[in-house]
Amino acid sequence: MHEIEILTTDSLGDSSYLLTSGGEAALVDPQRDSWDLMESCARRRLRIRYVLETHVHNDYVSGALEVRAATGATVAGPARAAYDFDHLPLAEDDEIAFGDLTVRAMATPGHTAEHTSYLVFDDAEAPEDVAAVCTGGSLLVGNAGRTDLSGDARTQELARAQYRSLRRLALLPDATRVLPTHGAGSSCAAGPLSRERTTTVGAERRTNPALGVRDEEAFVVERTEGLPPYPAYYHHMAPINRHGPDVLGRLPALRPLTPAMVEGLIGGGARIVDGRDRAAFAEAHLPGSICDELDERFASLVGEVLPFGTRLVLILPEPAGEAAGEAVRQLLRIGFENIAGHLPGGVDTWAAAGRPVRTFRTADAAELAGRLDRTRVLDVRPERPEGGVPGTLGIPLAELPRRLGELPRDREIWTVCGSGRRATIAASLLDMAGIRVTAVTRGGVARLPRPA
Repeated sequence: MHEIEILTTDSLGDSSYLLTSGGEAALVDPQRDSWDLMESCARRRLRIRYVLETHVHNDYVSGALEVRAATGATVAGPARAAYDFDHLPLAEDDEIAFGDLTVRAMATPGHTAEHTSYLVFDDAEAPEDVAAVCTGGSLLVGNAGRTDLSGDARTQELARAQYRSLRRLALLPDATRVLPTHGAGSSCAAGPLSRERTTTVGAERRTNPALGVRDEEAFVVERTEGLPPYPAYYHHMAPINRHGPDVLGRLPALRPLTPAMVEGLIGGGARIVDGRDRAAFAEAHLPGSICDELDERFASLVGEVLPFGTRLVLILPEPAGEAAGEAVRQLLRIGFENIAGHLPGGVDTWAAAGRPVRTFRTADAAELAGRLDRTRVLDVRPERPEGGVPGTLGIPLAELPRRLGELPRDREIWTVCGSGRRATIAASLLDMAGIRVTAVTRGGVARLPRPA
C-alpha cells in the first residue's frame, strides 16, 4: 500500500510529490522551502529516505540539499546532471527501493539533456505493473516541456530527444498515473496546460497534442517556434542547482530598517520593491520604488524587471509579519537572497521622517478608450496577440527596464496590459525614470475598442 501526496507551488506552476510506503518516503523535485513538509513528516514518524530530482531545474532553486541536511535523505538524480555535490547518480534502469516501493530510472532527455523520469512500482500490490511515473518536464498534463532552456544551440537537438522520450512514455499502460513537475502557470511548458495537476498515460495519449504529432520534423517545428520568452532569472537557476544552493535551515527573518538605513542602501544600489496594492502605491510611494503587489506572482515579476542578485528593500502590506514571510519565501524560491530588510510603517514612516514621496495618476480602461486618439499608450503584455490597439507602442514588461530610453518624454504615457497588474509595474518604472505616466490599473486591452 502506498500513497502519493501532491505538493503544489502555485506561484511557479510546479508540483512536488511525496511517495510514501511503510513509514518511508521519497520526495520528488522539492521546493527550497520544504521545511513545513519535513516537520509534518517528523510528526507522522515518516522517514524521508530519498530526494529524487528529475532534472537540473531552470525555474526554481531546488530544496534537495535542504531536505538532506534536515533528514539525512540521499539525494538521487540523473547520472548526466553533473552535480557538484555528493549524490546518487541514476542512469537508465537503475533502481532504488523504500517501503514496498521500487523506483526505476528512465532516461527521457528533451526538456533538458539529463532529464530522467521515474517509474514507480508497488511490490506489495502489483510488482510488475507501473503504478505511476514521475515525468518532471517531459510529459505534462496537456502538453510537454519546452526544449529551449539550455540555449539556442541545443534547442533542435533536445526537441528531437523530447519527441522520442514522449513516445517512450506513451507506451506505458493506460492506467499509469502521470506525475509531472511543471503545470499550469509554469514557463517551462511548450504551450498551454490543463489546470489538472496529474493525469494518466491513457488520457494523455487520447488528448495531448504533443503526442498527436506523428512526424518528428513536424514536432520539432511545432514545439520550437513561437515560444514566449521565459523569465530572465531562469538563466541563473541551473548553475545554482548544479553547484548546490546554500542550505538555509529555515525561513530567514526580515530585518527592520529605518528611513536613514533605507537611504543608505539606495545609495549603495539597492532597489525598493513595494508589495502594497496598486491604488495605494500610485497615491504615495518612495521615490525609485517598484510596485509589485504581493500575490502569487510577486517573486516571478521581481525576476522579470530586476537583475538577478539585486539587493532589495521591501515595503510590505499589512499585516506586515505575514507579508514578510510570504515575500521572502517567494524570493528565495527563485534565488533572490540579497534582501536587506523592510521599512516598518512603509510610506507613512518615510514621510514622517521628512522624506519626499511620489505619486502618479491611475485610470480605468473605459477612460483610456475615450481618448485613444490623443493618448500615447504603452502595451506591456508579454506578447501582443492579434487585436492589439492600433498605434500603441508594445514593449513586454521584461524588456522595459533596458528600453526606457526608447520612450518619448514630451507627453504623458498611459501604460496598459491585460489586467492592470503589469501596467502598474511599468508605470512605476516610468515614474522612476521621470516620465509622466498614467497607469490603467482597472481593466486592460480586452476592454479597449477592437481594430476595424
